[in-house]
Amino acid sequence: MPEYGYFLSCEQYGPAELIEQARMAEQAGFQSLWISDHYHPWNDAQGQSPFVWSVIGALSEAVSLPVETAVTCPTVRIHPAVVAQAAATSAVMTDGRFRLGVGTGEALNEHVLGHVWPPAHIRLEMLEESIQVMRRLFTGEEVNHHGTHYTVENARLYTVPDEPVPIDISGFGPAATKLAARVGDGFITMAPEASMVEQYRKGGGGGKPVSGGTKVCYDTDKDEAVRTVHRLWANEQLPGELSQVLPSPRHFEQAQTLVTEDMVRAGRVCGDDVDEHVGELKKFADAGFDVVYVNQIGPDIRGFFDFYRTKVLPQLQQSH
Repeated sequence: MPEYGYFLSCEQYGPAELIEQARMAEQAGFQSLWISDHYHPWNDAQGQSPFVWSVIGALSEAVSLPVETAVTCPTVRIHPAVVAQAAATSAVMTDGRFRLGVGTGEALNEHVLGHVWPPAHIRLEMLEESIQVMRRLFTGEEVNHHGTHYTVENARLYTVPDEPVPIDISGFGPAATKLAARVGDGFITMAPEASMVEQYRKGGGGGKPVSGGTKVCYDTDKDEAVRTVHRLWANEQLPGELSQVLPSPRHFEQAQTLVTEDMVRAGRVCGDDVDEHVGELKKFADAGFDVVYVNQIGPDIRGFFDFYRTKVLPQLQQSH
């Protein structure tokens, strides 16, 4: 049976709200936390973007749940040697309950320092090299590295956890899934596709954890929920590589005009039908996922957690 976690959205909430949601998630019976790592929200309506590492520090004091970034891009905006220090400290503060989720990132967050946004195959190459650098640093030994993309000289992390931080790799296509299977400690993907899980397992992922996530909008008024998702998260319905290459929230707002409320209604669980919420999470369980995270889009956060605590999570536990 999968573990069910809550997905904290740094794009939509400030630090205090995220900490409060984490507390509510723990009380509601969720077993772990994901937290997004962004420099910008996807659009201005979402409206937030706190620095994830500060929030994780607060989470380490507020709750006892495991925490994972979903996901950090350790390649362009922040050098992997710096991400390694942030991740190691997070692991120490959470008593080893931290996993570093990494991916190739989006121009939205990564081009802010004026660097060229590389093509996908180069981004994968950079990600693999950054993982090598971070793993060496997690040993606590001095690291010197002169690679294709990164240079590290006389770097040593003095504050490291007892065990190296596990690094899970995000993938949405065959190339990233192949990399995750080859070098990751786990696999992250956002679609409940058994074929992706199978490719990961057969490619070398074996018994390592596979995690996935989804967003829902709990509201007693389904139409209002659809409108809320359309206003805040229409970007999720954009096709292809747009989410990786569009450079600013303004560009996402322009692209989102192509997404209709009917598309949202068809593609996102909205409302308070228990079976729909259970069915959405069961898709991940049926596809072979080990951990499934859910995020509430709408404003009724307390209603969402009550709904999941009393109706959705108990039904998921009974169905396995």
